[in-house]
Amino acid sequence: MAERHLFTSESVTEGHPDKIADQISDRILDAIIAQDPGCRVACETLVTTGMAFISAEIGTTAYVEIPSIVRRTIDGIGYNDSSFGFDAETCAVITSIDNQSGDIAMGVDTGGAGDQGLMFGYASTETPEFMPLPISLAHKLVRRLSEMRKNGALDFLRPDGKSQVTVEYEGLEPVRIDTVVVSTQHRDMDDAGMQRMRDAIREEVITPCLPKNLIDPERPVIHHINPTGRFVYGGPMADTGLTGRKIIVDTYGGVGSHGGGAFSGKDPSKVDRSASYAARWVAKNIVASGLAARVEVQLAYAIGVAEPVSVMIDTFGTGKIPDVRFTEIIRKVFDLTPSGIIEALNLRRPVFAATAAYGHFGRNEPDFTWERTDRIQEIQKHA
Repeated sequence: MAERHLFTSESVTEGHPDKIADQISDRILDAIIAQDPGCRVACETLVTTGMAFISAEIGTTAYVEIPSIVRRTIDGIGYNDSSFGFDAETCAVITSIDNQSGDIAMGVDTGGAGDQGLMFGYASTETPEFMPLPISLAHKLVRRLSEMRKNGALDFLRPDGKSQVTVEYEGLEPVRIDTVVVSTQHRDMDDAGMQRMRDAIREEVITPCLPKNLIDPERPVIHHINPTGRFVYGGPMADTGLTGRKIIVDTYGGVGSHGGGAFSGKDPSKVDRSASYAARWVAKNIVASGLAARVEVQLAYAIGVAEPVSVMIDTFGTGKIPDVRFTEIIRKVFDLTPSGIIEALNLRRPVFAATAAYGHFGRNEPDFTWERTDRIQEIQKHA
Protein backbone atom coordinates (compact mmCIF):
# COMPACT_ATOMS: atom_id res chain seq x y z
CA MET A 1 0.00 0.00 0.00
CA ALA A 2 1.31 3.45 -0.95
CA GLU A 3 2.08 5.99 1.76
CA ARG A 4 -0.80 8.25 2.81
CA HIS A 5 -0.47 12.02 3.18
CA LEU A 6 -2.63 15.16 3.38
CA PHE A 7 -2.57 18.06 0.94
CA THR A 8 -4.43 21.37 1.28
CA SER A 9 -5.45 24.10 -1.18
CA GLU A 10 -7.44 27.30 -0.74
CA SER A 11 -9.58 29.60 -2.85
CA VAL A 12 -11.31 32.95 -2.35
CA THR A 13 -14.56 34.53 -3.55
CA GLU A 14 -14.82 37.26 -6.15
CA GLY A 15 -15.46 39.67 -3.25
CA HIS A 16 -12.07 39.04 -1.63
CA PRO A 17 -10.02 42.28 -1.81
CA ASP A 18 -7.22 40.77 -3.89
CA LYS A 19 -9.72 39.31 -6.33
CA ILE A 20 -11.55 42.65 -6.64
CA ALA A 21 -8.20 44.10 -7.71
CA ASP A 22 -7.60 41.27 -10.21
CA GLN A 23 -11.05 41.70 -11.74
CA ILE A 24 -10.68 45.47 -12.12
CA SER A 25 -7.28 45.06 -13.83
CA ASP A 26 -8.61 42.42 -16.23
CA ARG A 27 -11.78 44.36 -17.06
CA ILE A 28 -9.66 47.36 -17.98
CA LEU A 29 -7.50 45.07 -20.14
CA ASP A 30 -10.60 43.59 -21.81
CA ALA A 31 -12.03 47.03 -22.58
CA ILE A 32 -8.78 48.09 -24.24
CA ILE A 33 -8.06 44.87 -26.15
CA ALA A 34 -11.63 44.87 -27.52
CA GLN A 35 -10.79 48.12 -29.34
CA ASP A 36 -7.08 47.53 -29.93
CA PRO A 37 -6.03 43.85 -30.20
CA GLY A 38 -2.38 44.87 -30.45
CA CYS A 39 -2.39 46.86 -27.23
CA ARG A 40 0.29 46.62 -24.54
CA VAL A 41 -1.20 46.68 -21.06
CA ALA A 42 0.27 46.21 -17.60
CA CYS A 43 -2.43 47.32 -15.16
CA GLU A 44 -2.22 47.13 -11.36
CA THR A 45 -5.04 47.87 -8.91
CA LEU A 46 -5.08 48.61 -5.19
CA VAL A 47 -8.35 48.69 -3.25
CA THR A 48 -8.79 49.80 0.34
CA THR A 49 -11.43 51.54 2.46
CA GLY A 50 -13.33 53.90 0.18
CA MET A 51 -10.76 53.91 -2.62
CA ALA A 52 -9.55 52.14 -5.76
CA PHE A 53 -6.16 53.16 -7.16
CA ILE A 54 -5.23 52.17 -10.73
CA SER A 55 -1.61 52.33 -11.89
CA ALA A 56 -0.71 51.17 -15.39
CA GLU A 57 1.69 51.31 -18.29
CA ILE A 58 -0.44 51.19 -21.43
CA GLY A 59 0.43 51.49 -25.10
CA THR A 60 -2.77 51.68 -27.17
CA THR A 61 -4.83 53.57 -29.73
CA ALA A 62 -7.99 52.88 -27.69
CA TYR A 63 -9.77 55.12 -25.21
CA VAL A 64 -11.65 53.68 -22.27
CA GLU A 65 -13.30 55.37 -19.31
CA ILE A 66 -11.40 53.70 -16.48
CA PRO A 67 -13.47 55.06 -13.54
CA SER A 68 -16.71 53.74 -15.01
CA ILE A 69 -15.13 50.29 -15.60
CA VAL A 70 -13.93 50.25 -11.99
CA ARG A 71 -17.36 51.17 -10.61
CA ARG A 72 -19.22 48.65 -12.79
CA THR A 73 -16.84 45.89 -11.70
CA ILE A 74 -17.25 46.70 -8.00
CA ASP A 75 -21.04 46.89 -8.36
CA GLY A 76 -21.19 43.57 -10.24
CA ILE A 77 -19.25 41.84 -7.47
CA GLY A 78 -21.81 43.06 -4.93
CA TYR A 79 -20.25 46.02 -3.15
CA ASN A 80 -23.23 48.32 -3.64
CA ASP A 81 -24.06 49.31 -0.06
CA SER A 82 -22.21 52.04 1.82
CA SER A 83 -22.55 50.04 5.05
CA PHE A 84 -19.97 47.60 3.60
CA GLY A 85 -17.32 50.34 3.93
CA PHE A 86 -16.63 50.11 0.20
CA ASP A 87 -19.17 50.56 -2.55
CA ALA A 88 -19.28 51.29 -6.25
CA GLU A 89 -21.01 54.65 -6.08
CA THR A 90 -19.05 56.40 -3.36
CA CYS A 91 -15.51 54.98 -3.56
CA ALA A 92 -12.82 57.28 -4.92
CA VAL A 93 -11.16 56.14 -8.16
CA ILE A 94 -7.62 57.44 -8.63
CA THR A 95 -5.55 56.71 -11.75
CA SER A 96 -1.89 57.01 -12.71
CA ILE A 97 -1.39 55.93 -16.32
CA ASP A 98 1.86 56.05 -18.33
CA ASN A 99 2.94 54.74 -21.73
CA GLN A 100 4.69 51.39 -21.90
CA SER A 101 8.46 51.68 -22.24
CA GLY A 102 9.73 51.85 -25.80
CA ASP A 103 12.70 49.74 -24.71
CA ILE A 104 10.33 46.82 -24.04
CA ALA A 105 8.39 47.43 -27.26
CA MET A 106 11.55 47.06 -29.39
CA GLY A 107 11.82 43.40 -28.44
CA VAL A 108 8.12 42.60 -28.42
CA ASP A 109 7.26 44.24 -31.76
CA THR A 110 9.56 41.77 -33.53
CA GLY A 111 7.78 38.79 -31.95
CA GLY A 112 9.99 38.33 -28.91
CA ALA A 113 8.90 37.69 -25.34
CA GLY A 114 7.76 40.70 -23.33
CA ASP A 115 9.99 39.73 -20.42
CA GLN A 116 12.31 37.05 -19.15
CA GLY A 117 10.94 34.45 -16.76
CA LEU A 118 9.87 30.90 -16.14
CA MET A 119 6.33 29.55 -16.30
CA PHE A 120 4.76 26.26 -15.27
CA GLY A 121 1.74 24.25 -16.35
CA TYR A 122 0.27 21.20 -14.65
CA ALA A 123 -2.33 18.49 -15.26
CA SER A 124 -3.27 15.21 -13.64
CA THR A 125 -5.95 12.52 -13.84
CA GLU A 126 -7.35 13.32 -10.37
CA THR A 127 -10.45 15.07 -11.70
CA PRO A 128 -12.40 15.14 -15.00
CA GLU A 129 -10.99 18.62 -15.67
CA PHE A 130 -7.42 17.28 -15.16
CA MET A 131 -6.81 19.45 -12.08
CA PRO A 132 -5.62 18.65 -8.56
CA LEU A 133 -8.64 17.76 -6.43
CA PRO A 134 -8.03 20.16 -3.47
CA ILE A 135 -8.01 23.34 -5.59
CA SER A 136 -10.90 22.06 -7.72
CA LEU A 137 -13.09 21.59 -4.62
CA ALA A 138 -11.93 24.86 -3.04
CA HIS A 139 -13.02 26.76 -6.17
CA LYS A 140 -16.40 25.00 -6.21
CA LEU A 141 -17.06 26.00 -2.60
CA VAL A 142 -16.40 29.72 -3.05
CA ARG A 143 -18.23 29.83 -6.37
CA ARG A 144 -21.27 28.29 -4.68
CA LEU A 145 -20.97 30.79 -1.82
CA SER A 146 -21.20 33.62 -4.34
CA GLU A 147 -24.07 31.97 -6.23
CA MET A 148 -26.10 31.51 -3.04
CA ARG A 149 -25.44 35.14 -2.10
CA LYS A 150 -26.39 36.54 -5.48
CA ASN A 151 -29.57 34.49 -5.93
CA GLY A 152 -30.75 35.39 -2.43
CA ALA A 153 -30.90 31.81 -1.15
CA LEU A 154 -28.59 32.73 1.74
CA ASP A 155 -29.40 36.39 2.24
CA PHE A 156 -27.06 36.80 5.23
CA LEU A 157 -23.96 36.39 3.04
CA ARG A 158 -21.71 39.29 2.04
CA PRO A 159 -19.17 39.32 -0.84
CA ASP A 160 -15.91 38.45 0.93
CA GLY A 161 -15.06 34.82 1.68
CA LYS A 162 -12.51 32.00 1.56
CA SER A 163 -12.42 28.23 1.41
CA GLN A 164 -9.81 25.59 2.13
CA VAL A 165 -9.91 21.84 1.44
CA THR A 166 -7.61 19.13 2.80
CA VAL A 167 -7.56 15.85 0.88
CA GLU A 168 -5.98 12.58 1.99
CA TYR A 169 -3.94 10.82 -0.70
CA GLU A 170 -2.69 7.30 -1.06
CA GLY A 171 0.30 7.77 -3.31
CA LEU A 172 -1.00 9.91 -6.18
CA GLU A 173 -4.67 8.96 -5.66
CA PRO A 174 -7.11 11.06 -3.56
CA VAL A 175 -8.95 8.69 -1.22
CA ARG A 176 -10.75 10.88 1.35
CA ILE A 177 -11.71 14.45 2.12
CA ASP A 178 -10.29 15.24 5.53
CA THR A 179 -11.10 18.89 6.36
CA VAL A 180 -13.11 21.75 4.88
CA VAL A 181 -12.78 25.37 5.98
CA VAL A 182 -15.25 28.06 4.90
CA SER A 183 -15.04 31.62 6.17
CA THR A 184 -17.64 34.04 4.83
CA GLN A 185 -18.48 37.65 5.45
CA HIS A 186 -22.03 38.01 6.79
CA ARG A 187 -24.49 40.54 8.11
CA ASP A 188 -24.43 41.28 11.84
CA MET A 189 -26.34 38.66 13.86
CA ASP A 190 -26.65 37.19 17.35
CA ASP A 191 -25.24 33.83 18.51
CA ALA A 192 -28.38 31.94 17.48
CA GLY A 193 -28.18 33.50 14.04
CA MET A 194 -24.53 32.51 13.77
CA GLN A 195 -25.41 28.88 14.47
CA ARG A 196 -28.16 28.96 11.85
CA MET A 197 -25.66 30.45 9.40
CA ARG A 198 -23.14 27.67 10.05
CA ASP A 199 -25.81 25.01 9.61
CA ALA A 200 -26.96 26.59 6.35
CA ILE A 201 -23.44 26.79 4.94
CA ARG A 202 -22.80 23.15 5.84
CA GLU A 203 -26.06 21.99 4.20
CA GLU A 204 -26.37 24.40 1.26
CA VAL A 205 -22.75 25.10 0.33
CA ILE A 206 -20.38 22.40 1.55
CA THR A 207 -22.40 19.17 1.23
CA PRO A 208 -23.45 19.70 -2.43
CA CYS A 209 -19.83 20.36 -3.46
CA LEU A 210 -18.16 17.29 -1.93
CA PRO A 211 -18.01 14.02 -3.91
CA LYS A 212 -19.76 11.35 -1.84
CA ASN A 213 -17.27 8.64 -2.79
CA LEU A 214 -14.54 10.56 -0.96
CA ILE A 215 -16.44 10.88 2.33
CA ASP A 216 -15.62 8.21 4.90
CA PRO A 217 -18.46 7.77 7.46
CA GLU A 218 -16.01 6.26 9.92
CA ARG A 219 -13.75 9.32 9.68
CA PRO A 220 -16.17 12.17 9.02
CA VAL A 221 -15.08 15.36 7.29
CA ILE A 222 -13.97 18.00 9.78
CA HIS A 223 -15.82 21.30 9.23
CA HIS A 224 -14.50 24.71 10.27
CA ILE A 225 -17.12 27.33 9.38
CA ASN A 226 -16.16 30.89 10.33
CA PRO A 227 -13.86 29.42 12.97
CA THR A 228 -12.95 32.83 14.45
CA GLY A 229 -16.63 33.67 14.97
CA ARG A 230 -17.88 36.95 13.50
CA PHE A 231 -16.88 38.09 10.02
CA VAL A 232 -19.01 41.21 9.59
CA TYR A 233 -16.30 43.59 8.40
CA GLY A 234 -14.72 42.32 5.21
CA GLY A 235 -13.66 43.33 1.74
CA PRO A 236 -11.45 46.38 1.18
CA MET A 237 -12.75 47.96 4.40
CA ALA A 238 -11.00 45.23 6.39
CA ASP A 239 -8.02 44.38 4.19
CA THR A 240 -6.18 46.08 1.35
CA GLY A 241 -6.36 44.22 -1.96
CA LEU A 242 -3.70 44.13 -4.68
CA THR A 243 -3.55 42.72 -8.19
CA GLY A 244 -1.53 39.52 -8.46
CA ARG A 245 -1.51 38.51 -4.81
CA LYS A 246 -3.40 35.23 -5.28
CA ILE A 247 -1.14 33.45 -7.76
CA ILE A 248 -1.50 30.02 -6.12
CA VAL A 249 -5.30 30.34 -6.03
CA ASP A 250 -5.11 31.29 -9.72
CA THR A 251 -3.13 28.19 -10.68
CA TYR A 252 -2.96 24.74 -9.04
CA GLY A 253 -3.41 25.37 -5.33
CA GLY A 254 0.21 24.79 -4.46
CA VAL A 255 0.61 21.55 -6.41
CA GLY A 256 3.69 21.60 -8.61
CA SER A 257 5.86 24.67 -9.13
CA HIS A 258 5.16 28.34 -9.82
CA GLY A 259 7.37 30.79 -11.70
CA GLY A 260 6.20 33.72 -9.55
CA GLY A 261 4.51 35.83 -12.22
CA ALA A 262 0.92 36.99 -11.80
CA PHE A 263 -1.59 37.03 -14.67
CA SER A 264 -4.26 39.70 -14.23
CA GLY A 265 -3.90 43.06 -15.93
CA LYS A 266 -1.30 41.78 -18.42
CA ASP A 267 -1.89 41.59 -22.17
CA PRO A 268 -0.88 38.33 -23.88
CA SER A 269 2.50 39.63 -25.08
CA LYS A 270 3.52 39.17 -21.43
CA VAL A 271 4.69 35.56 -21.23
CA ASP A 272 3.88 35.51 -17.51
CA ARG A 273 0.34 35.07 -18.72
CA SER A 274 0.36 33.61 -22.23
CA ALA A 275 3.14 31.07 -21.64
CA SER A 276 1.50 29.91 -18.40
CA TYR A 277 -1.66 29.29 -20.38
CA ALA A 278 0.38 27.48 -23.03
CA ALA A 279 2.11 25.32 -20.41
CA ARG A 280 -1.29 24.26 -19.05
CA TRP A 281 -2.44 23.51 -22.62
CA VAL A 282 0.60 21.30 -23.20
CA ALA A 283 0.28 19.50 -19.85
CA LYS A 284 -3.44 18.85 -20.28
CA ASN A 285 -2.99 17.43 -23.77
CA ILE A 286 -0.28 15.05 -22.60
CA VAL A 287 -2.44 13.73 -19.76
CA ALA A 288 -5.55 13.57 -21.95
CA SER A 289 -3.57 11.54 -24.50
CA GLY A 290 -3.24 8.76 -21.92
CA LEU A 291 0.56 8.83 -22.06
CA ALA A 292 1.00 10.08 -18.46
CA ALA A 293 -1.12 10.44 -15.34
CA ARG A 294 0.61 13.53 -13.99
CA VAL A 295 2.58 16.19 -15.88
CA GLU A 296 4.39 19.42 -15.09
CA VAL A 297 5.67 21.62 -17.92
CA GLN A 298 8.24 24.37 -17.50
CA LEU A 299 8.85 27.03 -20.14
CA ALA A 300 11.43 29.81 -19.87
CA TYR A 301 11.99 32.94 -21.99
CA ALA A 302 14.46 35.78 -22.52
CA ILE A 303 13.11 39.27 -23.18
CA GLY A 304 12.98 40.03 -26.90
CA VAL A 305 13.75 36.40 -27.87
CA ALA A 306 10.94 34.43 -29.52
CA GLU A 307 11.86 30.79 -28.91
CA PRO A 308 11.76 29.56 -25.31
CA VAL A 309 15.24 29.17 -23.86
CA SER A 310 14.14 25.91 -22.24
CA VAL A 311 11.27 23.40 -22.32
CA MET A 312 10.99 20.73 -19.63
CA ILE A 313 8.44 17.93 -19.18
CA ASP A 314 8.25 16.02 -15.87
CA THR A 315 5.78 13.13 -15.62
CA PHE A 316 6.79 12.15 -12.07
CA GLY A 317 7.44 8.60 -13.20
CA THR A 318 3.96 8.16 -14.71
CA GLY A 319 4.97 8.59 -18.36
CA LYS A 320 4.72 5.75 -20.85
CA ILE A 321 7.72 7.16 -22.70
CA PRO A 322 10.81 8.92 -21.28
CA ASP A 323 10.39 12.57 -20.24
CA VAL A 324 13.13 13.67 -22.64
CA ARG A 325 11.11 12.13 -25.48
CA PHE A 326 8.03 14.13 -24.38
CA THR A 327 10.11 17.30 -24.58
CA GLU A 328 11.14 16.50 -28.15
CA ILE A 329 7.52 15.80 -29.13
CA ILE A 330 6.17 18.97 -27.55
CA ARG A 331 8.67 21.13 -29.44
CA LYS A 332 7.39 19.56 -32.68
CA VAL A 333 3.65 19.71 -31.90
CA PHE A 334 3.38 23.15 -30.28
CA ASP A 335 4.65 26.55 -31.44
CA LEU A 336 5.74 28.00 -28.09
CA THR A 337 6.92 31.38 -29.35
CA PRO A 338 4.83 34.26 -27.91
CA SER A 339 3.27 34.98 -31.30
CA GLY A 340 2.61 31.26 -31.87
CA ILE A 341 0.88 30.94 -28.49
CA ILE A 342 -1.20 34.08 -29.02
CA GLU A 343 -2.34 32.89 -32.45
CA ALA A 344 -3.04 29.28 -31.47
CA LEU A 345 -5.01 30.23 -28.34
CA ASN A 346 -6.62 33.32 -29.93
CA LEU A 347 -5.62 35.55 -27.03
CA ARG A 348 -6.05 38.96 -28.66
CA ARG A 349 -9.65 39.10 -27.46
CA PRO A 350 -11.48 40.41 -24.37
CA VAL A 351 -11.57 37.06 -22.57
CA PHE A 352 -9.59 37.84 -19.45
CA ALA A 353 -12.12 39.22 -16.95
CA ALA A 354 -13.69 35.76 -16.67
CA THR A 355 -10.35 34.34 -15.52
CA ALA A 356 -9.91 36.79 -12.64
CA ALA A 357 -11.93 34.81 -10.08
CA TYR A 358 -12.26 31.04 -9.42
CA GLY A 359 -9.06 30.06 -11.19
CA HIS A 360 -7.54 30.36 -14.65
CA PHE A 361 -7.42 26.59 -15.21
CA GLY A 362 -9.73 23.60 -15.10
CA ARG A 363 -12.76 25.49 -16.44
CA ASN A 364 -14.22 24.12 -19.65
CA GLU A 365 -15.62 27.40 -20.93
CA PRO A 366 -15.53 28.30 -24.65
CA ASP A 367 -13.16 31.25 -24.25
CA PHE A 368 -10.65 29.26 -22.18
CA THR A 369 -8.85 28.02 -25.28
CA TRP A 370 -5.89 26.73 -23.25
CA GLU A 371 -8.22 24.06 -21.84
CA ARG A 372 -8.77 22.45 -25.24
CA THR A 373 -7.46 18.93 -25.83
CA ASP A 374 -6.89 19.44 -29.54
CA ARG A 375 -3.35 18.08 -29.86
CA ILE A 376 -3.91 14.58 -28.49
CA GLN A 377 -3.66 12.76 -31.82
CA GLU A 378 -0.48 14.58 -32.85
CA ILE A 379 1.18 13.74 -29.53
CA GLN A 380 0.13 10.11 -29.80
CA LYS A 381 1.33 9.92 -33.42
CA HIS A 382 4.81 11.17 -32.52
CA ALA A 383 4.96 8.95 -29.44
